Amino acid sequence: MVVPLLDLKAQYEQIKSEVRAAIEDVFERQQFILGRDVAALEQAIADYSTTQHAVGCASGSDALLLALMALGIGRDDEVITTPFTFFATGGSIARLGARPIYVDIDPETFNIHPSALEQAITSRTRAIIPVHLFGQMAEMDEIMDIANRYGLYVIEDAAQAIGAEYKSRRAGSIGHIGCLSFFPTKNLGGAGDGGMVLTNDEQLAEKIRTLRVHGGRIEYVYKMIGCNSRLDELQAAILRVKLKYLDDWTERRRVNAAIYDRLFLEYGLSEHVKTPVRRDYCRHIFHQYTVRVTRREDLINWLKEHKIGCKIYYPLPLHLQECFAYLGYKPGDLPVAEQAAREVLSLPIYPELTEEQIHFVVRTIAKFYDHR
Repeated sequence: MVVPLLDLKAQYEQIKSEVRAAIEDVFERQQFILGRDVAALEQAIADYSTTQHAVGCASGSDALLLALMALGIGRDDEVITTPFTFFATGGSIARLGARPIYVDIDPETFNIHPSALEQAITSRTRAIIPVHLFGQMAEMDEIMDIANRYGLYVIEDAAQAIGAEYKSRRAGSIGHIGCLSFFPTKNLGGAGDGGMVLTNDEQLAEKIRTLRVHGGRIEYVYKMIGCNSRLDELQAAILRVKLKYLDDWTERRRVNAAIYDRLFLEYGLSEHVKTPVRRDYCRHIFHQYTVRVTRREDLINWLKEHKIGCKIYYPLPLHLQECFAYLGYKPGDLPVAEQAAREVLSLPIYPELTEEQIHFVVRTIAKFYDHR
């Protein structure tokens, strides 16, 4: 049996005719930039995420950049975030000349730990970027309480969390701005890069719409210095098709996660495999099914031998990356994130995964620990 980490071909087979029809419609109209599909998708994602506004852009990375630009964050400002995330979270801060300040994470959810935030705040702190990692939202009530007390902005990095919920509130709808990614491997993924910025603030939304077209809404007239970051009409057309299936796909991921949990328990693997912790007030959408394991490198090789896909997200926390050496962090400064980086492993969780395949994955892992 072969079990890939992700099988986008299986997803495409289900919706091929609809996707091709949507693409053909765009080509018939020959309107490829900021057309009716982009506008319709923006409204649909705003409705889905329960926000007033959604602004499409070229990628999830650009969504973070545009959010920071819209809030006026720049040189010598500080933005607090997590080191256990994809590079774009910290990179977007640094690109604007601001200083990323990394704080440690919750060992159970892998999300930024609210208790670490307050002690990191200085007179230069302007914003907090919590990342809703692997599909479960960070502790937004505590984060917003801290932000409000200190007059800070909150940008939700919800690149892995579209449709996730925290106390019945959708990802991207609680902070001042939310950022989504439509990278092909995301729960709602396009056929290339794409992203979206969410907000309930009309003025911020208008500013982001201006920033994404070089800083001007009228041709050749520029109010500010922006960038070229527009969501392609073709991507929007594809995403509109996929959005209709998102909740069904999410539920299948959640069912698959429950099967994994049950099987790991039945096989008595708790000593070697720690399954994901869910907060009962959160809707975890399982962008990844990420476990902590012992003897990780040997296990990875074993899974590869048995044609089972797996991946480490993320092997080196951002505070220890070479490009951030100027920040002065050293090994041991953020021990929880560093330990997670040494232990985590993501297993296949995609919607089309069968129960038989999940049994095979868990059985193969059980054999590894039985034989070692």
